Amino acid sequence: MPLTKWWQRAREVCGAPRTRRIGVTMEQWSPCAGDVAAGGGRLLAMWASDIGQDASAAPSGRGAATEVCAAFLTDPGVLILELPVEPGRASGPQPADYPGIEALFPCASRMQRAMFDLSAVRSSDPDRRPWLRHAPEGYDFVRVAGEGVHEVAVGPVHAGTIEPGHFRFSVVGEKVLRLEERLGYKHKGIERRFSGLPLAEGHRLAARIAGDSAVAYSWAYCQALEGMAACVVPPRAAALRALCLELERIANHLGDLGALANDAGFAFGLTQFSRLKEDLLRENSRAFGQRYLMDAVAPGGTHADLAADAATRLAARIAAVEHESAELRGILEDHAGVRDRFTGTGVLTPELALRLGVIGLVGRASGQALDARIDLAFAPYDGHPPAKVVRGEGDVAARATVRHEELAESCRLARALLASLPPGPCLSSVRTPVAGSFATGLVEGWRGPTFVALEAGPDGRIRRCHPHDPSWQNWPALEHAILGNIVADFPLINKSFNLAYGAVDL
Repeated sequence: MPLTKWWQRAREVCGAPRTRRIGVTMEQWSPCAGDVAAGGGRLLAMWASDIGQDASAAPSGRGAATEVCAAFLTDPGVLILELPVEPGRASGPQPADYPGIEALFPCASRMQRAMFDLSAVRSSDPDRRPWLRHAPEGYDFVRVAGEGVHEVAVGPVHAGTIEPGHFRFSVVGEKVLRLEERLGYKHKGIERRFSGLPLAEGHRLAARIAGDSAVAYSWAYCQALEGMAACVVPPRAAALRALCLELERIANHLGDLGALANDAGFAFGLTQFSRLKEDLLRENSRAFGQRYLMDAVAPGGTHADLAADAATRLAARIAAVEHESAELRGILEDHAGVRDRFTGTGVLTPELALRLGVIGLVGRASGQALDARIDLAFAPYDGHPPAKVVRGEGDVAARATVRHEELAESCRLARALLASLPPGPCLSSVRTPVAGSFATGLVEGWRGPTFVALEAGPDGRIRRCHPHDPSWQNWPALEHAILGNIVADFPLINKSFNLAYGAVDL
């Protein structure tokens, strides 16, 4: 297999399991990416890093040597390509600094556009529209012409509490012919804020990239830091981290299932699932001191231990959630109105999901059987493997079913972790990594694989940190899932994806 030769030549990367990286030349970049695609690999993340700059330096302009990196999920593991480029060397009014890979991996286009806005390296992708920089003259949306075609603009400010994002529909009557998304309104400079922070404090910022994925991000960051520091996490801490991650998954699935029922006009489902979520969050607060576990994971383990009586109460609450959510599932699936709204709505076929590189929960509802807790397992998931939940219909009903079944599986897994918590400490010391160290973290959050690439700078500070959310891969798929549906079904379809806005506006 062509992919095998690249994997065998690559060197090991610490942190996330089964991860390697290899430096490639400009001539090797596209052929290597092509071999990954031919071997069934998927694009996991893309980012750029200035070569030779320290953590305190300001972001460089065009002309500074830069390394373009791409991480791929392959059968052997995660393969990272590193391509040195010198921005601005090419000729022409809009020079391309490196070949784009959007033809092989469609989701790369937006990542490449964001890379240019953040690091001034430009790909050969013909889509040169800005991603984060919102020009005052507006945005060049693709126009659909034809008799009876009109546009419906939604957002970026919405009536609810969701984050800002603009959706431009081209419709005939109520039928959607095209949807184009415009994100980037939540840019907060997070990647730049990481640079110069003490390595021992970066997990706090990581936990706040996406509030509903705090455990996933902070664990991925700590996994990378612990890898470059050769830190061994105590077994009790690993179990507590997995418990917190499953609690985060349970809470989000409860919230989404309630919201989906509400979007189908079944308010009873919203109130009942919201009640279960609130009860769980209150138990989180009693057990760990936080409703949303933003500071539970720390370098070397966990901030908070779990007392025996707190573990007993938490297990009882999880058992109650498991029982009541199963009853609610039966009610929702037996409700003719809900079933009619869910079934056949917002279909993303397995073939299209594979072509677009869709991952995580949305991917598993469209036949993409990928779950890093199983496929790239590490402690404690190597000893407590969850069952992989996969559906093939790819509609709203399938995405709801995946949530129902993952909710039940997470409840089972959380109770098993509580019943077998190892004794011992929950925190170990983490030495300061050597400047120039590189490591990655990869944790299967509730949306999908949450990835962090971390570089250590001098004086125990962060030189570069790139966090990546699975929403990058899945936002483009939403534009396809809505086609042929009516505008009124968009809130339901959008909620069934429930992707992050701020986590792709770094």
